Amino acid sequence: MSGPVIELIGARKTYHSGDLEFEALRGIDLQVHEGEYLAIMGPSGSGKSTLMNILGCLDVLTDGEYRLGGEDVSQLSEAALAQVRNRRIGFVFQQFHLLPSLSALRNVELPLVYGGIGRAERHDRAVAALSKVGLEQRLHNRPGELSGGQQQRVAVARALVGEPTMILADEPTGNLDSTSTDDVLGLFDELNDAGRTIVLITHEHDVARRAERVALVRDGQITESAEVAA
Repeated sequence: MSGPVIELIGARKTYHSGDLEFEALRGIDLQVHEGEYLAIMGPSGSGKSTLMNILGCLDVLTDGEYRLGGEDVSQLSEAALAQVRNRRIGFVFQQFHLLPSLSALRNVELPLVYGGIGRAERHDRAVAALSKVGLEQRLHNRPGELSGGQQQRVAVARALVGEPTMILADEPTGNLDSTSTDDVLGLFDELNDAGRTIVLITHEHDVARRAERVALVRDGQITESAEVAA
């Protein structure tokens, strides 16, 4: 593995509501290297979702530093942050966030539309991404015509279509049965074996064990970070 793709140094995030103050992240130090597969675990309210939002450039730190690919995220403009989210990070969420009126193909094409990619290239790249997740026979099905596992595969294809350096997955198996969970986690295994960096948020031990390393978050701090035994 080469240098860190992600580096958090003394990361703090504080929320304010009137006179109330809540510190969601309390000085987290974390490195994730290129090609690594990291699972972040923690109970509800531990700060793991806030951490995911920071890593995905969906929120900003109150204090501390976040470097993405060696670049200080706090120095980026809103336009530059939008480019980072669209081109360098692929998001997979518990809720699939697919547009029900669009086919699988059109849903996967959407990030490329926002990226200004031409129609022919959008089509070819979306077909390739859906083929990669085993849905080449479902290109024209709408989400309501697909199983939960298939919908999550469409969401993974959408995350991949922009050829990001990193996949951030927030409870990606939370709405899936055991068979679909194994299918999606197998897909993450394949992506990681091909060199993709994956950061997965989960509260399930069986899911976390698929990663190379697990970081435990509690009360806004990383309390333990260890490699998973083979």
